[in-house]
Amino acid sequence: MKSLKFVVGLIVQLSAATLIFAAIVFWPGPRDAMRWVGLCIGFPASVGLFIARLQLGKSFAVNPEAKELVTHGLYSKIRNPMYLFSGLLVLSFALATRLHAALLLVAVLTTVQLIRARQESQILEQKFGDEYRAYRKSTWF
Repeated sequence: MKSLKFVVGLIVQLSAATLIFAAIVFWPGPRDAMRWVGLCIGFPASVGLFIARLQLGKSFAVNPEAKELVTHGLYSKIRNPMYLFSGLLVLSFALATRLHAALLLVAVLTTVQLIRARQESQILEQKFGDEYRAYRKSTWF
């Protein structure tokens, strides 16, 4: 059985993604191509983010740490799918709403996520060595 902490984390993340996606749908303003682009990026990003979190399981941590090397599901092709899909979700919101602050958030979020990905990579390489290096060569971002 999944721990309460894991289930609460999933619920919080799913709620946040749902709120962002709902904001895209119900945001006042034109219902034009940019809104549709936002929706077309936002929906799969929301689903991908939820799946990535689910597959990461108990290895999820706010601070970079190496609990186990997750290499199944989305993680078999993408080393950091949570970063990728959360970035795409925020980008979809920025495009659909045309908020300049949201575009700034995309830039800041991307920078922070690249730094965190590098830190996590170093930690995983220290703990898992050759196994992680082989995994890294077979995946993207």
